[in-house]
Amino acid sequence: MATATVSHDQDAIEAEVYIAAPRERVFQALTDPRQTVQWWGQKGMYHHTGWKADLRPGGAWRSDGVSDVDGKPYHVGGEYVEIDPPRMVSFTWIASWSGPAKTLVRWDLEESGEGTTARLRHSGFGALGGEHAKNHYQGWIRVIAWMQAFVERGETVETRPQIAKTPAS
Repeated sequence: MATATVSHDQDAIEAEVYIAAPRERVFQALTDPRQTVQWWGQKGMYHHTGWKADLRPGGAWRSDGVSDVDGKPYHVGGEYVEIDPPRMVSFTWIASWSGPAKTLVRWDLEESGEGTTARLRHSGFGALGGEHAKNHYQGWIRVIAWMQAFVERGETVETRPQIAKTPAS
């Protein structure tokens, strides 16, 4: 289970999880578009329809998807900043639902016993206001759990239980 916090100034989210797999495997799940599109999302919430990545510093990445709640399309993308396989990857993050705001995501992967400790830092929310950090915090908790389930058990968007939709009030 992941632990996560939002910094006091609400500029950054930090999270950590132990994954029972070698860090090479975790790095692949984070950077291979064929794998990422399989695990990032959940029926009843949202799902990705495509993922592209040019895995090199300055290379672009982009994910397109659809909200299962309202049927609206979305995208998120950016550029890779640093890559040190299989130890670390960082990239900018620009989400269609946040306007042109650019933040920075960094994953550090450390060998830990038989598995990997994955540490996430998503920073740059200070100018956007606390609500953005709070929303991304909740999202990253889900994303980390989905990645862990994919790497450890092969669970995908298709095999994961659907989120029950609540009736309109």
